Amino acid sequence: MIRSTCVPFGFLMLLTAIGPAQVDAAEPSDRPNIIVIVADDMGFSDLGCFGGEIDTPNLDRLAAGGLRMVDFHNNAKCSETRASLLTGLWHQQSRNLSKPGNVTIAEVLRDAGYTTLMSGKWHVAQTPPQRGFDRYFGFLSGAINFYTGVDLRSGENFMRLDDQEYKAPADFYSTDAFTDYAIEFLDQARTKDQPYFLYLAHNAPHYPLQAPPEDIAKYRGKFDAGWDVIRQQRFERMQKMGLIDDSWKLSPRDPKVETFDSLSDAEKKHLLPMIEVYAAMVDRLDKNIGRVIADLEQHDELDNTLILFFSDNGACPYDHDRTPGVAPGPVDSDIAYDARWANMCNTPLRLYKQYAHEGGSATPMIAHWPAKIKAAGSISKYTGHIVDVMPTVVELAATTYPAQAHGSDVLPMQGVSLVPALTGRQSERTDSPIYWEYSGNHAVRDGQWKLVAQRNRDWELYDLSTDRSETTDVSADHPQRVIAMAQAYDQWAQRTGAKTHAKSMKTKPSSQSQLINLSRQVR
Repeated sequence: MIRSTCVPFGFLMLLTAIGPAQVDAAEPSDRPNIIVIVADDMGFSDLGCFGGEIDTPNLDRLAAGGLRMVDFHNNAKCSETRASLLTGLWHQQSRNLSKPGNVTIAEVLRDAGYTTLMSGKWHVAQTPPQRGFDRYFGFLSGAINFYTGVDLRSGENFMRLDDQEYKAPADFYSTDAFTDYAIEFLDQARTKDQPYFLYLAHNAPHYPLQAPPEDIAKYRGKFDAGWDVIRQQRFERMQKMGLIDDSWKLSPRDPKVETFDSLSDAEKKHLLPMIEVYAAMVDRLDKNIGRVIADLEQHDELDNTLILFFSDNGACPYDHDRTPGVAPGPVDSDIAYDARWANMCNTPLRLYKQYAHEGGSATPMIAHWPAKIKAAGSISKYTGHIVDVMPTVVELAATTYPAQAHGSDVLPMQGVSLVPALTGRQSERTDSPIYWEYSGNHAVRDGQWKLVAQRNRDWELYDLSTDRSETTDVSADHPQRVIAMAQAYDQWAQRTGAKTHAKSMKTKPSSQSQLINLSRQVR
């Protein structure tokens, strides 16, 4: 049991700022079910409802019946995003749940009378049953073979059903299996007279690029126009859909990436199957989300269930082509696409997974809750971050965030409740800056201004009200603003354990290659 007494004065002030449970349906019997669905390594513009050409009718349906947030952010990296999502803290404060002083969403909601369920990728310290989940199915590591469930790096089996090792059957495919168990857990939760919380953490479309043949066949030839043409097409669709305005420019193609038309036929033949299989993985993910929606409808629960969907980081640019001669798709392939396709998947933004620039942290975010989101199909420009999920569920559950847990004082929540933004009562974030730091890539966002730096490089400043895609550095025009925001960043870094700007400047550039060496792979 988590104790909730002896709350320090400063923490009470923070709770006051966040606000008590003020949702209309605050009575325990009316509290919503909550489902958080996380995709893995998905780009900003991949979904149909965010301008992509991949077939995603179920997520599109959630967007049409709810709202899309076009300024919502993660921590730009897998484990780090999950740590902040689960704890409501900056990931440095918990070191991905390896340090004391934190409490998880599952622990808070279980003490508030929710049944707590998880299916999918864990990728932080300890295990879900140890951190408040009543039921768990999934894997504890960072990446697995979609068909065997074994860890991609070590070959070990980190699949678990609750706290027991699980061996994948012959017909296993992780995207399907995670949904199977999620629905089974929901059925079990319905035997109790209490709301439920489901954390459905899919590993799709993270590499290895593996998908059923029938899904891959659907996308053969669909990307033959190449990344330059498709980036432009996506950008124009996003404009027509009202997702972006003139403050979003189509960022220049990554200077490392060649034009698609400059490639030989053999090089195109090598690269095109990667994006085709990736699209098939997103398609399969959407089908499985459709299964969850159908299950909620069958039990008349869709109206008062808050569903949040987002990705843990932007598109992945890594050179990961470890099975030469094997096409992406089957069980024996271990391939990722690189910066060439990642640049397209993040249209119209710059950079990728692990960077603090928008292409690293901005995620397509969908919120669906018919009981409270009345402006169906709306687009929100509210600036949100995954640290905001904890205060949101604390408010919705009509509960109190604890001061102590596991024998330690608990650090206060770092975000703000999204309930006012979701219900249309608030359109802008005020007085709550957002910070990022991973591996020396770092940034601070305060209102329309973003100060950002790559590891081993100096600050850049962007006015996101006129340049959301970070194409024009205006730091030279606003030296005092740079100084003030840099000081705020360093104070945050020292408080949380993140790297200061000076330390990040001394961090060597990443050795991770972002382009597959075509001369090595293509004969």
